[in-house]
Amino acid sequence: MEFVSRYGELIRGFCIRRGLQPADCEDVQQEVLMSLSKSMPGFQYDPSKGLFRSYLKTVVIHAILKKSRQNTPHHSLPDSESSPDAPDEQQWEQEWRQYHLRLAMRTIDAEFNSNDRRAFALYALDGKDVAAVARELEVSQDVVYQAKSRVLKRLSQLIDQQVREEG
Repeated sequence: MEFVSRYGELIRGFCIRRGLQPADCEDVQQEVLMSLSKSMPGFQYDPSKGLFRSYLKTVVIHAILKKSRQNTPHHSLPDSESSPDAPDEQQWEQEWRQYHLRLAMRTIDAEFNSNDRRAFALYALDGKDVAAVARELEVSQDVVYQAKSRVLKRLSQLIDQQVREEG
């Protein structure tokens, strides 16, 4: 269950981007878990053969294709569905980045006060003018700049750590 708590959100997000219904997303997640559990007894991670995220992407895409074949007659699948690469790579990378950002933001929420988080969100994420953010939060512009800098630095550290831990 550690795998599901760590990667379930990533897998579901990718499935949703591919247009799967929630029940199908759960089926794909179960299929991935079963596939990985079958291969884990003899699995030895070798970074020279590639990243874990690439391996996971391949397993997820194959589970999605398997689910698609169950739901759709094979002869009506578009040709692009039989080759799980090009658009999937961009979708997977986008979902992977969003997954790590969401995970890191949970730590940011716990480590930073609400004013710093709000300043960061308004200025860095929403793109509001620094003067407008400072007025809204009733702080100086320097406080807004400092909050953005501290949060971005910590986000970078957290995401780097997450990626290193995955291999």
